[in-house]
Amino acid sequence: MIRNDSNGSAFNEYWIYSVTFVQFTNRGAGMEQLERWFREKQAERTVNALKKNNFEALYVSDSKAALEEVMKRIPDEATVGAGGSVTLTQIGLLDALKNRKIQLILPLLQARTVEERLELIRKSFLADVFLSSTNAVTEDGRLYNVDATGNRVGTMFIGPKKTIIVCGVNKMVKDLEAAEKRVREWAAPQNAKRLGRKTPCVETGVCSDCSSPDRICNIYVTLAKKPARTEVVVILVGENLGI
Repeated sequence: MIRNDSNGSAFNEYWIYSVTFVQFTNRGAGMEQLERWFREKQAERTVNALKKNNFEALYVSDSKAALEEVMKRIPDEATVGAGGSVTLTQIGLLDALKNRKIQLILPLLQARTVEERLELIRKSFLADVFLSSTNAVTEDGRLYNVDATGNRVGTMFIGPKKTIIVCGVNKMVKDLEAAEKRVREWAAPQNAKRLGRKTPCVETGVCSDCSSPDRICNIYVTLAKKPARTEVVVILVGENLGI
């Protein structure tokens, strides 16, 4: 029940609220604008925190802008390695790199045997630039990743001269506790399914902290600050990317 005074102020406030709500809900773009505003504010906090932790960090609005930012940071004749990443494929980066004068190392795509894959992984540690996404990025400026063999997370912080990480806004979380929960409950089961692993989570969709030989959650790494010997660039993209 709305209590009205003699000036009708309560009714006027209710009417203004109702009209505003209807305007947003009746326009498809209205709710999208609200979500975009919220994500941009979250990204602003995250970028500032990453910078405080000595990472180079920036926010771009879409995949096209992200692709441009990555490409201009890779010099001709560079050796470039890349970890397995849905995000890098989605923004068109791997295809774009094939047209550059660089040496591209893609262990998951180029190797025909386990031995060849291991050799390419070793070469990735000597790359000029390493490309990856991240499983989660926290609002206090930390990067959280879980890996099966460790080549992706290891190459992020030691070996290459520069690491470039591309991350959609869907991977931003409040803190490390939320990051761990995101990976365990959301990313890991889907990645296990995507990779064709024989794990309990592929059967149930729920992590059971299994001991399967096919388990992909073996190595947990948090980059709390910029590594001492590696330049790390984090590009937050105003789109949902990756898993």
